[in-house]
Amino acid sequence: MKIFRRKIYDRLKEFKAFGGKHALLIEGPRRVGKSTTVREFARNEYESYIMIDFSKCSSEVKDLFEDISDLDFMFLKLQAIYGTNLKERQSLIVFDEIQFAPKARQAIKHLVADGRYDYIETGSLISIKKNVENILIPSEEISIEMHPMDYDEFQWAIGEEDKAELRQKLYDSGRPIGDEINRRLMRDFRLYMLVGGMPQAVEKYIETKNLYEVDVIKRQILSLYEKDFKKIDGTGRLTALFDSIPAQLCKNAQRFQPHSATETSSESMKMLISELEDSKTADVCYRTTDPGVMMSSYYDTECYKLFMADTGLFVTLAFKNSDYTDNEIYKKLLNDKLEANLGYVYENMAAQIIRASGRRLFYFIFPNENSTGFYEIDFLISEKNKVDPIEIKSSSNLRHASLEAFCKKFSSRILQPYIISPKDRKKAGAVINLPIYLLPNMLGNKQ
Repeated sequence: MKIFRRKIYDRLKEFKAFGGKHALLIEGPRRVGKSTTVREFARNEYESYIMIDFSKCSSEVKDLFEDISDLDFMFLKLQAIYGTNLKERQSLIVFDEIQFAPKARQAIKHLVADGRYDYIETGSLISIKKNVENILIPSEEISIEMHPMDYDEFQWAIGEEDKAELRQKLYDSGRPIGDEINRRLMRDFRLYMLVGGMPQAVEKYIETKNLYEVDVIKRQILSLYEKDFKKIDGTGRLTALFDSIPAQLCKNAQRFQPHSATETSSESMKMLISELEDSKTADVCYRTTDPGVMMSSYYDTECYKLFMADTGLFVTLAFKNSDYTDNEIYKKLLNDKLEANLGYVYENMAAQIIRASGRRLFYFIFPNENSTGFYEIDFLISEKNKVDPIEIKSSSNLRHASLEAFCKKFSSRILQPYIISPKDRKKAGAVINLPIYLLPNMLGNKQ
């Protein structure tokens, strides 16, 4: 597997600087690059390390964590099994795929207190009920999320570091970019939307420059996800829920309509949504009932939208049951002919960018003046004790009646309203139109 430069590496270095005061848990979807990045970090930053992959390690290794009363013996056994000499305060032990070893996760409390080594855990589906039954979740564990490769990381991977730097300069200038340059930068960004940020897909694109080959890899990843879902929910409802995300967004409804994906009760649906969110393969965007800085305290758990964590996978899932050559999104995006009815691809891309910045997803709906319909704000983000309302557009039509109405109704709460689109940067009144490739720069490129 090719080693890509990832922003999370800097956060791992920050963890190391704490000197073993806590363990680090890295959560993220399968195939997002957790194990590869941590292994590279261990090689570069420590004198030695042991990486225990609990998805395939021997029962002898797992049994070591059933009784940790003698840590000296446990460490001795680990060194013998893995043929590695651990050095106090200079070695790292990695618990890879920790969801398969709940007792090892529980042991973190005592291992951190012992203080000899550093500990990083990686895993998917960490919070699924069966993974945490009858164990004490260690308070010494700090959790961070790893997302698919963001646009900076994608450009670094394909050898376009200079373009990533250029985007930041263009954003900082605060000025229009120019139609010709904007078209070129949008063409580059559309490639990212099609390939996505899963490292295997990016690696295949670098090797072949062939989107069909990339699509094959993405289908394999989607198949892996669906196998995981069936292990969690044998009824197939979770798989149906996941598969329905593109179709649901295409409807442009004000909320996700679960019963069109799977017939189930409200409480059962909440459990399925929770499990889907825990898998990190999808992101939930809740309707806030109070569009302010306290959105996380005021939202409707019955009213939400679902987005894919990776837009490249989203493009493939939208046409999962068709051949690659029938996938209209590939054709339209490559030729800059994406129609309004495919605009949900841009909406999913915006959701992915917002989540990668460390923010949760919220949207807002409110009745129009005549109470005959509703206005909708696609996304709201908190900024400096106020909110930035965001509308997503995929075409040249930049009309924004909902944004205007929101700004009028909640003027005291607003810092800066945005339209995110493929068009050049422009300011019309209080509203800034920002090309979507600059949205990561506006949000801070955190990952």
